[in-house]
Amino acid sequence: MKGLRKYLTPFAPDQSGAVSVLYELGGILIICDAGGCAGNICGFDEPRWTDHASAIFSAGLRDMDAIMGRDDRLVEKLADATSKLEANFAAVIGTPVPSVIATDYHGLKRMAERKVKMPILTVDTTGMELYDRGAEKAYEELFRRFTEETLPVEKGRIGVLGVNPLDLSDRKAGEKLVEILKKEGWNQVDCYGMGAGLDRIAAASAAEKNLVVSPSGLKTAQYLQKKFGTPFEVRNPLAAEDCRKWAEAGIDFSGKRILVVGQQVSAETIRQVLEKLGSGLVTTATWFMKKEELSREGDIRLLEEDQFEELMRQGHFDMIIGDSDLWPMVPDTVETVDMPQFSISGKLADGKYAVRPTAEGTRR
Repeated sequence: MKGLRKYLTPFAPDQSGAVSVLYELGGILIICDAGGCAGNICGFDEPRWTDHASAIFSAGLRDMDAIMGRDDRLVEKLADATSKLEANFAAVIGTPVPSVIATDYHGLKRMAERKVKMPILTVDTTGMELYDRGAEKAYEELFRRFTEETLPVEKGRIGVLGVNPLDLSDRKAGEKLVEILKKEGWNQVDCYGMGAGLDRIAAASAAEKNLVVSPSGLKTAQYLQKKFGTPFEVRNPLAAEDCRKWAEAGIDFSGKRILVVGQQVSAETIRQVLEKLGSGLVTTATWFMKKEELSREGDIRLLEEDQFEELMRQGHFDMIIGDSDLWPMVPDTVETVDMPQFSISGKLADGKYAVRPTAEGTRR
């Protein structure tokens, strides 16, 4: 049944994905809502809030302001905030309210930039899509606004796109990627939005190569390739490292039919590692964006909970790799490996795997 959830909680929405991309960049982030969406972002969808704060505000739209489209009120509030806080830019992020009244984001941007002397970004999220669509829109807006100059290519420099906690489920994902990629031989690693700030984004055309670690960064990588000729690769080194650790911990993948459920780049990276480890057929599935250029025949786009339950009843798989919130829907005879995804369960990866007994041995 469409929308029926018996086991899974609602997934993070698109405005949360947009905030996740912009969170560490030193901007003023205005959630264009009546006062609820900003609380959900900070309370549930942004794990870094417990470590360090960001300047996130609710627009606090009153009923008549929203109905009449009083953008001037929002601009006045933004001007007041910028007079009291130091910021590199300001961003207005959409929710269902501006979506319903058809807010003109381009007009709002022009009005705000006349009043506020700093770059203004607008992200037309609607609150009706999932986090990855919002992250994708934020990356595009960010790089189109700030990456304008064509710079000489710096050998040994790599830019990393798609790095955010909702996609990678790790508050230290940027640091870990820097460490891994430097071991691979890269001298300068820019994890945009998690370690690398606006200055590195402005100089993104100097990268020798870009690495896309989640589907939300793919469109921007394609844009940078078209504008500056920067080649890109799609893989998630963190997922590959986790997979190797599972094998070292004694999990046997050989000959097994495996379903990997997660964001598409991580799932595809794990599939490639599993195939090298001698697994049987590996299929990927995702509740989020499914890019055709990253898919193989048989890969699955999950839409409803009962769709996943039916997939489990068909008995095509010996092992499921995915967030442990899926386990109640998995038969006891199927092995499971826990791969947390924060946007599904609110759980962060910690480099471990969960274990529980099954009818035929051990469930991991």
